[in-house]
Amino acid sequence: MKPNAIAIIQGGRLAQRSNDTEYRFRQDSDFWYLTGFDHPDATAVIRNTENGPSFSLFVQPRDRAAEIWTGYRPGIEGAVEEYGADEAYESSQLLEALDEILEATDHLYHVFGRNSELDRKLLDVQETLRVQSRRGVEPAREILDPRSILHEMRLFKTPDEIEIMRQAADITREAHQEAATRLKAGRFEYEIEARLDYVFRRRGGWGPAYSSIVAGGANATVLHYVRNDQPLREDSLVLIDAGAELLGYASDVTRTYPVSKKYTGPSKEVYDVVLNAQKRAIQDARPGMTLADLHENTIQDLVNGMLEIGLMKGRADSIIESEAFRKYYMHGTSHWLGLDVHDSGRYTQGDGPRLLEAGMAFTIEPGLYIPINDEEAPEKFRGIGIRIEDNVVITEDASENLTAAIPKETADVEQWIQS
Repeated sequence: MKPNAIAIIQGGRLAQRSNDTEYRFRQDSDFWYLTGFDHPDATAVIRNTENGPSFSLFVQPRDRAAEIWTGYRPGIEGAVEEYGADEAYESSQLLEALDEILEATDHLYHVFGRNSELDRKLLDVQETLRVQSRRGVEPAREILDPRSILHEMRLFKTPDEIEIMRQAADITREAHQEAATRLKAGRFEYEIEARLDYVFRRRGGWGPAYSSIVAGGANATVLHYVRNDQPLREDSLVLIDAGAELLGYASDVTRTYPVSKKYTGPSKEVYDVVLNAQKRAIQDARPGMTLADLHENTIQDLVNGMLEIGLMKGRADSIIESEAFRKYYMHGTSHWLGLDVHDSGRYTQGDGPRLLEAGMAFTIEPGLYIPINDEEAPEKFRGIGIRIEDNVVITEDASENLTAAIPKETADVEQWIQS
């Protein structure tokens, strides 16, 4: 933060699910990253002044009646003793305190659009200070978005963060095995999803890091298929995109398994094309490369593979230039990974894609998706959807595949799910 600055960081709120029920609370990622405070309706005020840095929390007060219904609240005392705040106040006092908080502040960091009441009060205080400038009090000279700092911080994972992500990856490994070994024709996709959720929670995770995808057969050609309500069919594949969340950190893994426990025919042909592209991208992931480089190389490999098996016809350079490949590969190869499954951080720097550096974590997830009604595709390939996804972190001179223990070579997968 700039000198003589204040940041106002808002925590998450409970979200209504239906009528008088709410979704399980999950703290805002930025707020969690800075404070570790995992209760709703809290706000952090972080100061950088002549007197040094300070950190205040505005939180729900202790309330015995409310705690009977919804559980423990740290309150003002706990905010200081358990979460390290220099000072703490009740959430209801925040708006009244803004006049004092903002007085003699040169730089204000705040994200507008999340709390209209707070936004209005901040602007009112700014205007009041502007009117009172004759008595030597002035409003903040500039209002900045704290995410410009926070999201760059979050992009570079510390050793402790990477260790949590390793643990999340191991939970995900066990969950995938639990699910894959129970694949059987006639079982429903939601039964497999239930096994994933079981392991996520049994191993101490917060649950799934995102809505799990269990897509049998042609459902796998829908990128974000989450209904998970269809029966599995013999001689088909099941795309499982599911990862555990541990202490807020996401794992994001996709594997495509055979219901019959063996890859055969056209499905294996497409699978091998995706696998080879994915393996090369992981091998290329190192400092100095960019995610754009990995994506371009992946497109080249997928196009060459599709030409080889007869899924597409023509010349590779023409297919790439015209983007005809997007009919079967329409998404990016990578996204940042961390406290959010699509994590924060800029993808560009200056006029181009940013170079990969140690501590950056991301996915590598090529796929091919052939719609079941695509009359231009050879009939044997129609309805096949395959994605293979791992989680990678850049090291000082290479990269580490956090999810390498989850098999993806066809022989290894077959042995794994039959064991």
